[in-house]
Formats: sequence, structure tokens, C-alpha cells
Amino acid sequence: MKPGKLTISRWRYLLVVTVLATLPVAGLWHIAQLQVMPDVDKGYEFLQGQGMARTLRTESIPAYRGVITDRRGEPLAVSTPVVTLWANPQLVNVESPALKELAKTLAISHGELKQRLIRYAGKEFMYLERQLTPEQAEEALRLEIPGIYGQGEYKRFYPAGEVTSQLVGFTNIDDHGQEGMELAYDEWLTGVPGAKQVLKDLKGRVIKELGLLRSEKAGENLALSIDLRLQYTAYRELKEAVNKFQAASGSVVLLDARTGEVLAMANQPSFNPNDRGQLNSDALRNRAVTDLVEPGSTMKPLTLLAALESGKYVPETVIDTNPGYIRVGRKTFYDHRNYGVIDLTTLLMKSSQVGTTKIALDLEPEHIREMFARVGIGESPGTGFPGETPGSLPDHRRWRPVERANFAFGHGLSASALQIAQAYAVLANNGIKKPVTLLKTETVPEGVPVVDAELVAKLRTMMTSVTGSGGTATRAAIPAYEVAGKTGTVHKVGKNGYEKNRYVGMFAGMVPADNPRLVAVVVINDPKGGKYFGGEVAAPVFGNVVADALRMLKVPPQIKASEQVTSVVGKKSGGAT
Repeated sequence: MKPGKLTISRWRYLLVVTVLATLPVAGLWHIAQLQVMPDVDKGYEFLQGQGMARTLRTESIPAYRGVITDRRGEPLAVSTPVVTLWANPQLVNVESPALKELAKTLAISHGELKQRLIRYAGKEFMYLERQLTPEQAEEALRLEIPGIYGQGEYKRFYPAGEVTSQLVGFTNIDDHGQEGMELAYDEWLTGVPGAKQVLKDLKGRVIKELGLLRSEKAGENLALSIDLRLQYTAYRELKEAVNKFQAASGSVVLLDARTGEVLAMANQPSFNPNDRGQLNSDALRNRAVTDLVEPGSTMKPLTLLAALESGKYVPETVIDTNPGYIRVGRKTFYDHRNYGVIDLTTLLMKSSQVGTTKIALDLEPEHIREMFARVGIGESPGTGFPGETPGSLPDHRRWRPVERANFAFGHGLSASALQIAQAYAVLANNGIKKPVTLLKTETVPEGVPVVDAELVAKLRTMMTSVTGSGGTATRAAIPAYEVAGKTGTVHKVGKNGYEKNRYVGMFAGMVPADNPRLVAVVVINDPKGGKYFGGEVAAPVFGNVVADALRMLKVPPQIKASEQVTSVVGKKSGGAT
């Protein structure tokens, strides 16, 4: 061996060559394990699964909520597609210049958006903005900010706005019913969401839809009984009356006497369900169903019906109301003037307290109470509307004379406008009680007879005097139709009993009187400005609403317009009660 020359032993040389030759083979073997062999620990199936777990996602497919329509198919509540923006704060760079553009799109300050992202920095989810229009969402997503995503949803829209707001109700931001029919039939209207598998990139964008796991199922549609044309009329006339008389609130109920369907149900004050930014909770109530009033003199026809049923009275029976007042116990009941000796028809026409009191003291109090109960006073109408009230119908073990008198003309009990309408529908249906409904019906319910048809027919004839010349509700008269009805005026009940100068004015009636098609009840609560009688504040609303309804429903006239002249002569004179 020459000096300075390095020599390597043969075995060492072979070892190095062997190792160098083995390394590529080992690398290829490992690659094969990872990408080819399925049953090796952490092989290709494992790695593929890990990769898919980071990019494969199951997304929910929102389900369409059922449409609410009126009886003619006009939409009252529909769902429109919207997009909700959300973020994963852990993936969002709060220093990104694109955040300024995003903040501008969302109409918030850049500082506020940045602070919100910092506040939720430890979370993987936060809402940025709910229910944007697709155009607004697209503008935001076009910025392609990592960690910002969009999710399709539906938002409820109410085409009729405040006209049907208390009846239809509304949903919350998650599309669940909160008020009205939206709440009552939430399960029926709510659909079942679907699901799909998608492949996403690192920015959360959908690369490919891999397959449908479950189809979404839309909610069932709901057809209400109301006719939107009549609803608009009722709403317009009621709002005008409430404003004119500076009333605190009001309600109108219009029923189809044959089917028990509610054709219109309007309330004041109202609200716009499409813009609830400054919602007043007092406007949410469907007062026609939930609020109670003392029905007052609107119960007098039922008291007279009990009198006719007793066999002691007929329409021609005379009552001596002299001297125009009557004392019962410590209380004195007055008529507006001394009507002298009058028959039952005149008693109803003039709404005589004295005559009604004498009849009440002559009848068994349970007979009158039973009559009220038979027509639905004191029990829920059964529409299923949230907050529907049963009212109250007291049953005293011992009736004092003053209680008997008050009860006979509608004091000491309470009912909703819908309950009063249901009671009058019994009179319109010749003594047959039918269920009232807020849903469109395909068949006419048979109902249950609760009063003799012949007696009811006589009573309706007597009730036409109320809207005729000299009656208390000439403003409710409708040319070419006979209207049977009754006014009611009661003092409001306060903390310390009846309030002296606060009233509720009402009118309840049916038309055409000989074969009623429509029943309507109008309640004007706490009118001001000196006019408060039911014949002054409620009767005109009835006349205008029902006249339009008769025209729209093409109900043929019963009498010639010339024969109606005497009925409308006193239309400007107003009513007494």
C-alpha cells in the first residue's frame, strides 16, 4: 500500500452498496403500503379516510315550510330562499384587508366585525349575518375570505302584511312558528330537512357533490277559511272606525253561517310581520279570539229566546215599562226614556232594560243561563288557535234578583267576539249549533240542534226591528237586505269595578234575516270623543263590511231597495245602546 492512499476493505464496500441499493426498495415498499395495500396499519385506507374526514362533509338541505293560503288560494305566508353567513374564527385572519370589504357588505363597522371575530376566537362557529338575500351573500362570498361560509335557508314572507298578521302569526329566525296559525300548525307546516355529501377544499368551498343521503320533504300547505278580499274590507273598515273614534282597540269577525267558517277576522292595533324591528307586544294579540268583553245587550235576543221557549211569552206579549225605570234591590235600571207598554219586538228594538229585567225576574235564572250555554257561551269555540279563551259563564248556587237582571242583559259574564259570533250563528242556522273553524272546509258540518227552529225564526223577525226605523242600529241597515241584529254598550271593567266614562260598543247581526248567509260581530273598545254606543261606533262597520261581503259572495237581495227606504231613514240618528 502506497503512503497517503486510503483503502476500504471489501466487506465494508459491499455493505455500503447493499444499504444504498436497499433504500430505494424500502422506499418503494413503504409507498406501496401507503397507497396499494389495504390491510396494513395506517395504509392507504387509513390515509384516505383521514383525508376524506378533512374534506368530506355532510350538509343539511333545508326543507320548504308549507304555504299558508286563504280559501281561494291567495298566499298569506310563503318561504323564500336566503343565505346565512357564518364563520370559523379560528380560520379567519382578523388582519386581512378583505375584512373591510366584508364589513361594508354587512353594513357594520370594520372594528365591530374584528372585535366579534376576536371574541369568538376559541370557537369554530359564529353567525355573521342571518337570512341575507342570495345577492347580498354572493357579494360577501365573492371575497373568498378563508373561514367565511354561506348556508342556504328559508325566510318567511307575509304578502298581506298587517291585514292578516294576528291570525296568520309569524315564525322566528329559525323558521319555527311563534304566533297565530304558524304556531298552532307548526308541526304540520314544518318540513323534514334532507342531507347530502359534498367534497370541500381547504377554504370550505364545495368542490363536488358526491351524493344525496336523504331528500328533503316540504311541509304541508294550510288553507285557511278566510277570504282575503273580505279580510281587506274588514281590516279597512275597522281601522277607519278605531281611528275615527280614537278607540283603544277593535275586532271584527265575519262567519259563513252555513259552514261555521271564519271568512274574515281583523283586529286593531295591528303590526307588519315582515318588519318587526319596533314591534309592540300589545299589537300581537288576536283580540277576536283571546280578549274578553261583557257582551251586554247583544245577549238580550238569547234572553228573549229563553222567554219564548218557556211558553210564557210570544212576540206579541206586552210588558209595562212605566215609568221608565225599575228598582231591583239597591240598584235602579233605567231606559233612555219611558217606553210605556211595549211588546217583545219593541223591547228588543229599543233595548229596554226595564222590560228585560221584568222578564228575567219572571223566568228561572237557570233557564237563561242554560240558553247561553247551549249556544256556546262559557266554552272554547275549539278552533285550536293559541290562547283561545272559553270566557266565563257563572253558575250561582243562589241567584240574587240583581244578578238575575244583570245576567239577562249580558253583565256578569264574559265572551270573546268569536264566541258571540258562534252564538249568533246558532240563531242564523235555525237553532243548530255548528263548530266554528279557521280552516277551509270541504263539507258542510251537520251540527247539533239546540233550540227549536220555529222559535228562532220568530226571534230573527223580531231582531230586524233593531236595524229598522226607530231601532238602535239603523247604521247597520243594508239596502235590499233585511238585517237581524243587536247592539251592545257596556262600561269597561277597571281595577275598582265599572269605570264611569269608559265603554265598549258592539254590534252582532246576521243577513239576510229570513235565511242568513253571514254572521258578523264588531267590537270597538274604549272609544273617545263622546260617541260610544254600539249603534254609533260598531253598527256602521258591520253595515259596510257585510254589504261588501254580500256583493263579493253574490248573495241575491231579499227585498227591493225601494222597500228599504224606511229602514235607512234613521241612518244618521244613531243608536242608544
